[in-house]
Amino acid sequence: MDAKQQVQAAVREKEAAIWELQKAVWSAAELGYEEVKSAASFCQALREQGFEVESGVAGIPTAFIGTYGSGKPVIGILAEFDALSQLGQAAANPVKTPVPENENGHGCGHSALGAGAFGAVLAVKDYLEKTGKSGTVKLYGCPAEETGYGKTFMTRAGCFEGVDAVLTWHPFDNNAAWGVSCLANINIVFNFHGRTAHAAAAPHAGRSALDSCEIMNVGVNYLREHVIPEARMHYAYLDVGGTSPNVVQDHATLSYFIRAPKISQVHEILERVKDIAKGAALICGTTMDWYIRTGVSDYIPNPTLTGILYDALVDVGAPDFDEADFALARQFRDSLGEDLRQASDAAILKSRGEEHGKKLLAQGLDTDIAPLVLSKVAMPGSTDVGDVSYVVPTAQMGTAGMAIGTPGHTWQITGQTCSSIGKKALLKASEALALAAARVLDDPSVLEKAKAELKEETGGQYVCPIPAEVEPPVPDWVFDEAKKAGLL
Repeated sequence: MDAKQQVQAAVREKEAAIWELQKAVWSAAELGYEEVKSAASFCQALREQGFEVESGVAGIPTAFIGTYGSGKPVIGILAEFDALSQLGQAAANPVKTPVPENENGHGCGHSALGAGAFGAVLAVKDYLEKTGKSGTVKLYGCPAEETGYGKTFMTRAGCFEGVDAVLTWHPFDNNAAWGVSCLANINIVFNFHGRTAHAAAAPHAGRSALDSCEIMNVGVNYLREHVIPEARMHYAYLDVGGTSPNVVQDHATLSYFIRAPKISQVHEILERVKDIAKGAALICGTTMDWYIRTGVSDYIPNPTLTGILYDALVDVGAPDFDEADFALARQFRDSLGEDLRQASDAAILKSRGEEHGKKLLAQGLDTDIAPLVLSKVAMPGSTDVGDVSYVVPTAQMGTAGMAIGTPGHTWQITGQTCSSIGKKALLKASEALALAAARVLDDPSVLEKAKAELKEETGGQYVCPIPAEVEPPVPDWVFDEAKKAGLL
C-alpha cells in the first residue's frame, strides 16, 4: 500500500475509537480551562493507543501532550476541545432543542476538531510502525482556544521546542487548506481611580474615574483615523463606578481589544492607546493602571507545509456525503432564517459561479475542494494557532462539517458536529492530516525549506503577546477536579 492507502486504512480501523472520543467530548461540552472530563478522555484514549502522555503542561491542568515514536522529524498535530456557553443542542437535530443537562455546546465544532486530530496521530503512529521510519508524532491538547488562548501560554512555556512541523484543522462549511493569515490581537484592561464627592454639593472635590474612561474612548475614536485601515479597536466597560448619578465615581474600568494584521502593529497601536489612557487620567486628575489579560499573534501559513497539506486534502478528497446528509444539511440551512440564507447564497453564487453555485446550494453541503490561495490578506478573526506558527512551520485546513452558510458559534454547529455530517468531515480531516505528515516523514528535506520560509517571515524572532507574569486564568476549582481525574 502507498501512504494514502495506508493512512486511510488506519483511520477506518480506528473509526470507532475516534468517534467515541468525539461523542464523549461533545457530551461533556466544557468551557475553556474547565475541560477536565474532555482532557481526561483524550489522555485515556491516547494511553490505550500506546502513546506516552504528559498532562498539566504549561501550568494548565487541561493541557497535555501525547507522544509516540522517536527521532526526527517531530510532527505536532493540534487538538482543541473547549465548548461555548448557551449553545447546547440535541445531536443531529435541525430544530432548536437545548439539552437540559448542559447549557454549553460545541458551537464551533471543537469536539470534532480534537477527535479528528486524534485520528490523525493514530494513523501516523500506524505509518511509523509499518514503515519503520524514524520520526515522532505528538498530539497537543490545547485548551481554551475561544477565550483563553491556551496555545499562546503553551508556546510561551516552550511546549513546541524541538518540533519540526505542526498541522491542524477546523470544521468549516467548505473544504480548503488555509493559505491566509488572521489578525493578531491583545486584550488590555485599564483601571481608573479617582475620588468620590457629592455631585451637586462638592463636585470640585471629586475626581471622576468614569469621566476618564469616556475621555479615553473619545481619544481612541480620534486615533482610528491615524492607524492602518486594517486595525480594529473595540472596548467594553467592565466597571462604570456605581449606580448613583449624584456621586462622583471613584473607580471605573475599560477592556480594550486591539487587532491588526501583524502582532508588531498591535504593539505599536497599543502604545498609543496607553498614552491616550494616561492623558485621560491627567485631564481628570485621576490615576490609571493597566494589565494585559490575553493576546495572540497573527497566523503565518507556511507555504511549503500548506502546499503539502493541500495536496493531501486533494488526494483524499472531500467528505463522502450521501443523500441523507444532504437532506439533513438542507434542514439545518432552513433553520438559519431567510436573511442569513440569502447572504450565504449570494456569496456562494459569486465565488463558485451561477450554475455550479446553484448545484451546491441545492445539495446543502460543499463537496468541492477550494483552490489553494496563499495571501498576505488577513482574515478578520484571530486564533492562538498564530503563536505556534511563529515558532514552528505550521499549516491548517478545514473540511465541510456543516451546511453551507452556517454561521459560527451557533447551536446549528453544535447539532451538526455530532451528526453523520460532522463524523464524515472529521474522519476526512484525519486522513488528510495523516497523509501530509506521512509525506513529511518520507521526505524530511522539505522541512529545511519550510524553516527557511518561517525565518524569512519572522527574522527568527518571537515575542509572546502575553507577559511572563500573566498566568493562565484557570479557575481554582479546576485544579482540584484535575487531580481527581488524574491530570495532575
